[in-house]
Amino acid sequence: DFNEPFKALFTQGMVVHETYKDENGKWLSPGEVTLQNNKPVHVKTGAPVTVGRIEKMSKSKKNVIGLQEVSENYGVDAARLLVLSDSPPERDVEWTAGGIEGAWKYVNRLWRLVVAADLKITADGSDDMKRKIHRSIQNITQSFEHFQFNKAIAYLRELSNALEDFSAAKGDGAVLKEGLEALCKLMAPLMPHLAEELWQHLGHTTLLVDTPWPVADQKWLGSDTVTIAIQVNGKLRATVTLPKDLGQKDAENAALKEPTVQ
Repeated sequence: DFNEPFKALFTQGMVVHETYKDENGKWLSPGEVTLQNNKPVHVKTGAPVTVGRIEKMSKSKKNVIGLQEVSENYGVDAARLLVLSDSPPERDVEWTAGGIEGAWKYVNRLWRLVVAADLKITADGSDDMKRKIHRSIQNITQSFEHFQFNKAIAYLRELSNALEDFSAAKGDGAVLKEGLEALCKLMAPLMPHLAEELWQHLGHTTLLVDTPWPVADQKWLGSDTVTIAIQVNGKLRATVTLPKDLGQKDAENAALKEPTVQ
C-alpha cells in the first residue's frame, strides 16, 4: 500500500575520467601522471604512461579526483559549475584539468564583476540592458524547469558578459544593480556560496536563499523593432528592421533607400 512520492525517476549520467597504467600494467591515479614533452609520464619515475579509455570514476581503476583536493584548490562552487555546465544531466561528464580551471576563472570573473561595480553612477537608463536582464530571467527559469542546467549556465554567461560591458561603459548604476541582483539570484542554485557572498556585497543583510526567485517583467520581453519584407511587383527585394512605432511614410522612405528596392 505504499505510494511513491515522485512522478518519475530521472537518472543522471556518470562523472568520467581518463585511465592510466604504468609499464607494468598497474593502474595510476591522475595525480601520479604528468606531461613531459607533451607525453604522459609517471611523476616519480619519469617512465612512460599508457593512457586508457575514458571511464566512470572508480577506486579500482584509480581514475578518481578527490573532492577535498578540488575544494581546497578551486572551491566547491567551481566544481558544481563544471559538472552542471559540461553537458545535459542525463549524459556523462568528463572531468578534465582544463575544465575545472575554466570554471574557476569564471567564478573569479563573477566576483570581480560585482565587487568592482560602481553602482553610484547616474545616467540614462538602458532599455537594452533591462531587456537582457528580464530575458535572461525567463530563459534561465525555463532551462531549470526542463533540467537543462548547461543551457542555464550558457544564458548566465551571456548575462554576465552583458553586465561587464554595461559596467565598463559606465551604464546607469540602478540598472546595473538590478542586473547584478538578478545575476546573484539566478546563479544561486548553481554556485550558492559565491551567490550569498556577492549578495552581501550588494548591501543586503538577509540571506539570498530566503529571497523569492526573480520573475521576468513581460514589459521587457518584447522587442522595439520589427523586420519587414519589402516586395516590388510581388517579388521580395529586401528586408528592413524598423522601430515598431514608425509611421507609414517613414517606413516607405526607409524601404526606398535599399539599393535592391531602387
